[in-house]
Amino acid sequence: MKRFLTKYRIQLSIVVVVLSVHYYFCLPTMLFDDPYSTVLNDRDGKLLSARIADDGQWRFPETVYLPGKYERALLTFEDQYYYRHPGVNPLAIGRAVVQNLKEGRVVSGGSTISMQVIRLSRKGKSRNAWQKIIEMVQATRLELRYSKKEILNLYASHAPFGSNTVGLSAASWRYFQRTSDELSWAEAALLAVLPNQPALLFPGKNEGLLKAKRDRLLDRLFDQGEFDSITLELAKSEPLPLEPQDLPQLTQHLMNRSSGEGFKGKIVNTTINRSLQERVDRIVNSHGQLLKANGVNNAAALILNVKTGTVESYVGNLDDHSDEHGSRVDVIGSPRSTGSLLKPILYAAMLDEGLILPNSLVPDVPMSFGQFAPKNFSRTYDGAIGAKMAVARSLNMPAVHMLQQYGYPKFHSKLRKMGMSTLNKPPGHYGLTLVLGGSEGTLWDMANMYAGMARTLNNYHSRPYRKRYSEDDFEFSDYQVSSVKSQASSLKEEVSNYKSDGVLSAASIWFAFEAMLEVYRPAEDASWKLFNSSKKIAWKTGTSFGHRDAWAIGVTPNHVVAVWAGNADGEGRPGLTGINAAAPILFDVFDLLPDAGWFVPPMQELTYAVVDQESGYLASQFSDKVDTVLIPAIGLRTQVSPFHQRVHLDITENFRVTGDCETVNAMVHKNWFVLPPKQAVYYKLKNPTYQELPPYRNDCYQMDVQAKMMEVVYPDSGAELYLPVDIDGSMGEMVFEVAHRDPNSQLYWHIDDNYIGSTMHVHELSFRPQPGKHILTITDDRGNAVQRVFNILAKQGD
Repeated sequence: MKRFLTKYRIQLSIVVVVLSVHYYFCLPTMLFDDPYSTVLNDRDGKLLSARIADDGQWRFPETVYLPGKYERALLTFEDQYYYRHPGVNPLAIGRAVVQNLKEGRVVSGGSTISMQVIRLSRKGKSRNAWQKIIEMVQATRLELRYSKKEILNLYASHAPFGSNTVGLSAASWRYFQRTSDELSWAEAALLAVLPNQPALLFPGKNEGLLKAKRDRLLDRLFDQGEFDSITLELAKSEPLPLEPQDLPQLTQHLMNRSSGEGFKGKIVNTTINRSLQERVDRIVNSHGQLLKANGVNNAAALILNVKTGTVESYVGNLDDHSDEHGSRVDVIGSPRSTGSLLKPILYAAMLDEGLILPNSLVPDVPMSFGQFAPKNFSRTYDGAIGAKMAVARSLNMPAVHMLQQYGYPKFHSKLRKMGMSTLNKPPGHYGLTLVLGGSEGTLWDMANMYAGMARTLNNYHSRPYRKRYSEDDFEFSDYQVSSVKSQASSLKEEVSNYKSDGVLSAASIWFAFEAMLEVYRPAEDASWKLFNSSKKIAWKTGTSFGHRDAWAIGVTPNHVVAVWAGNADGEGRPGLTGINAAAPILFDVFDLLPDAGWFVPPMQELTYAVVDQESGYLASQFSDKVDTVLIPAIGLRTQVSPFHQRVHLDITENFRVTGDCETVNAMVHKNWFVLPPKQAVYYKLKNPTYQELPPYRNDCYQMDVQAKMMEVVYPDSGAELYLPVDIDGSMGEMVFEVAHRDPNSQLYWHIDDNYIGSTMHVHELSFRPQPGKHILTITDDRGNAVQRVFNILAKQGD
């Protein structure tokens, strides 16, 4: 032998090297390349939803933890010496050979758990002596690559459990509706014996044989001292599951979102509150049934926890198993017209820069901007209204005037900094329509923007005082739907980078939320202010043009709730408004949440100031009615009331006079609240105590002081208009309107130097101009004149 080894040592060395290399590479790099189910868990690790793997198997991603009960039951049943052999147990192999020879057939394979992992990975291989040898060789190699715990996890993740259920995690949920670490001894024992003969023995088939097999294992566990006799008796009395159960299917739209964003076939551990999710689901779908009666087929709701930065409920659409009405669309991430949702943010932005005070009067009159002719939803106008009330009543015209003053390019930039990711066109594309739904936003972005504002207020009192926030002060953490714990992966929803230099101050946000408190609630909840226990919620609704989208967003110190209702295909429906369709869902959802109290005012950014009661501006020397109120400290830079002036009257106080026609001693001096003529026309309809300026006495008339005695109400300068169409299809007439301070004046109307008529008292005149550019000129009986240029557009197709 020694001579033989010496003679053939080179050849033998080559053989050893070849065999060693073959042994080293005999185990595939990846043992299992099976597709996995996508699994969504709630914040407590309980199953929210699962989606079957591409091969039709319920196979959850590989487990990284094996419960103690199941491990002990498995090792007792399958491989008692697991921790003492190198992958192959010679005693078990020998015992199996003896048993098989004695029975004349294969009754035992003698396979260790390591060998079974190899067999599971080599799908479809025949079970004969040669294949058994291969399994033995690869099992020893497996032991060199993986730890004992890792091999157990591989087995538990890929063992068959009957029907189309693979792996311990899926089996625990399908048979017992719980996680594997919650299994009882009887349940753990049952799942330990199932993979031994899954095609023959599984719940619902051969139950007597299956129960006997489980109970024998329980006896062995008792003999090993795993539990006492009472536990044994109770375990044996537990019934077998009848058949695999359907898995929970909550948050299906979040499931779709996770799968579409690269987390298909992984475990997604979300922050969803399962109990809250189920109740919100019921609320949304209950209201959805009512909405469907009006042809509104879709609705969605999202709940964010402001303080923890987590999503607690995610209802992407109504539960409609058919896709006839777009129920599979995840509305939370779908861009839709925002309606009026951005008005409070514009209000806060203007407060933040000291452009207005909370109750500063802003114009509320009809006006057109080229072909853009916005109107209030009610088609009524107040002439002038406090900015806070304009937000509370969601009036369109004040919002457009405010955006015109603030500047839509600057507002566009502000919204992008706050996280409105859908503003992907330049500011000029949106123009002044930006604040009225001319842009699209997602429920996700809108909720996060308002949550960021709430977080600013919540965090304000924990910061050192600064007059303005620096970039580091805006700690709006990214809201995350979930985090994935699979193969060291993590899912974070990168919502937006709220950190920017002074996005909005705490003071401006506080006043915006105070304005949102005043929004009138749905009719059935209109008496909420009568109850001391009513929750304080800052909320805003929105309705898009054509009644296509209904929105409602509510904010408290703890939560933001965002709701959308409409049709996924964009079809509008009569009566589809935020107040009627979305707000009732919003308040029903808030009823599920604990009362959070209200935001603490950021007093270091506020100051007391003397404000004119009538105009809402800082009081001027001509203000008679004043009040001392809280305003943002930066508001001290705003102008004093521009609507008050000192007037000089004659002794009767019916006429204004000047020093040219009356002595100073004979004059009566008064402070007067004066609105521009166009605003005054509408203002006095809502405010009957409003007094127009008295006219000048005839002997005191001066042309220069009369220059603003009248103002064109309609059309606006540069307006581009179509003539109205009468019922019979013919072209109708336009109604021109002028406001004049002296109701007794007579006005003379000309178009393009052609006289068309005169008016007294009510200054409205109907006329049908031809298509093209025109100049309207109106002259009063004292020679004052105003002009307005407008353009009549030809009817399309003419």
